[in-house]
Amino acid sequence: MTTRILIVRTSSLGDLVHMLPAMSDIARHVPDAQIDWIAEEGFAEIPSWHPAVREVIPVAHRRWRKHWWNARTRRERAELRANLGARRYDIILDMQALMKSVWLVRQTHGVRHGLDWKSAREPLASLFYDVRHRVEFWQPAVRRQRSLAAAALGYAIEGPPDFGLGALTDGVPIEEAAVIMPSASRDDKLWPEADWRHVFDALQGRGLALRLLAGNEDERARAAALIQGRADAAVLPRMTLREVAGQLARARLMVGLDSGLTHLSAGLGRPTIGIYKASTPVRTPLEGAAYTASLGERGQAPTADQVLDAVEHALAAS
Repeated sequence: MTTRILIVRTSSLGDLVHMLPAMSDIARHVPDAQIDWIAEEGFAEIPSWHPAVREVIPVAHRRWRKHWWNARTRRERAELRANLGARRYDIILDMQALMKSVWLVRQTHGVRHGLDWKSAREPLASLFYDVRHRVEFWQPAVRRQRSLAAAALGYAIEGPPDFGLGALTDGVPIEEAAVIMPSASRDDKLWPEADWRHVFDALQGRGLALRLLAGNEDERARAAALIQGRADAAVLPRMTLREVAGQLARARLMVGLDSGLTHLSAGLGRPTIGIYKASTPVRTPLEGAAYTASLGERGQAPTADQVLDAVEHALAAS
């Protein structure tokens, strides 16, 4: 008998990556599971890569909130409401516990599971669930999501996290290149240019090409300035998420700021070094099958020497 499960976790990119091991756990412990997932349209590719996810239902909350009452937004919201209203699930699992995810949960039919008052980031969200679960807040994000899924579906967590991304990495040849993510969503996450150049010198001294990621024109300009005058260094063109994942899967290693793409690299099983400056790695450390290092702390960036030490460990382990 099929167990129909709806996962509600819409964003962000890194958070969706952190969710993937929970899908592997569900598939392992609930072999008849049929998993659908509601995700923000810009990140909908991420859950679609997991073999246990049957369907991704896109939501456009980030776009809608800018024009909530215009005709197109009202029409798309009505279509989503009709789509969700026509479905029946055995378990609806809100793994976000925010009022914006509750807005989606309330449009669904089934037993609604989520975090309890003390566990939810927005405690009011817990009032809208039929079943509430206690999950300690100060755990690594991957463990926290695995724990919530295990509590809702009645199994115990076993083994290291499996991100389920083998289809993107199996048989992919590794290139002598380092992918670099020098930009982030906030300026307070940025790392000093002199430190980046020190790391670039070491990477190129090890024979690695530099491939820099950039998401917009400001990021492209910053990345281009960092590698000005360097041979075998390039800012990659704007790509789809799948194309970015392909670049990460082929890289010898990645060095990046605390961003969703850095977490994706770790989830893909590539050696990855994360630079934390405006956030703590306690809750969102890099996790994956290969060597990872989550360096720095809120208000205290790692030094170039600390990053270089991690680079040496990553290259030795790969």
